[in-house]
Amino acid sequence: MKKINLIVEKTSTGFSAYAENLPVYTTGKSMTELKANILEAINLYQEEIGGGIISVDDVNITLDLPQFFEYFKVINAKALSERVGMNQSLLAQYVGGKKKPSVKQVEKILIGIRELGRELTELQIS
Repeated sequence: MKKINLIVEKTSTGFSAYAENLPVYTTGKSMTELKANILEAINLYQEEIGGGIISVDDVNITLDLPQFFEYFKVINAKALSERVGMNQSLLAQYVGGKKKPSVKQVEKILIGIRELGRELTELQIS
């Protein structure tokens, strides 16, 4: 099955999400609640059209850079720019929504974020 792409946006009350190619929309106060509501909404739609059950593995959640940094406020854009070898001012413009990064730039940022995530999961603190 082809993955269902969902676009997530930060709102004043939490998050909203919509499917790119399905008439499915939902909200949630947290990302955890949003994910549960996404699956429920898609499966209600699937039931209505006679489709199969959708699991979390069938869903691809997408945040744009400003939304990502809004949600993960703990990640410092300045430190990340140094880590990935990107001009701090340029990343700040991406984060602020003043400029839209190219696919290549997004990939560079995503690689840095994923490397950081791997390092954090492997970390031992005593």
